[in-house]
Amino acid sequence: MFKRILVPSDGSEHATKAADKAIQLAKILDAEIVAVHVIDEKLIQPFEVLEEEGMEILHQIQKKGESAGVEVSEVLLLGNPRHDMKKISNKTEADLIVIASHGRTGLEKILMGSVAENTLKTADIPVLLIK
Repeated sequence: MFKRILVPSDGSEHATKAADKAIQLAKILDAEIVAVHVIDEKLIQPFEVLEEEGMEILHQIQKKGESAGVEVSEVLLLGNPRHDMKKISNKTEADLIVIASHGRTGLEKILMGSVAENTLKTADIPVLLIK
């Protein structure tokens, strides 16, 4: 059925919940996780800070996967989170995307919501939306 599950994360509480559900599902299906964090190329913070934050988000998912006996690979990219999920899912050969319905608060919440919405509209593979 599903062998490679793509899990985009912005590190928010909702994204963490989605990653946890994806790990549970991967355990049941004997699937692997591809955890992805996309650094928005439009952000003005120093790249090194954003890269460090992104790696920490991915490492947390990897640790949880390891504890559950699920293989997790980490992908950190610079791009457009809203528009890149289809391309990332194709490139990683994922067969399911598990994504949070929305992300952080304020503008980040709006942006992650638009990431989920755009992923639902454009993905060529099934998308599991976690509230």
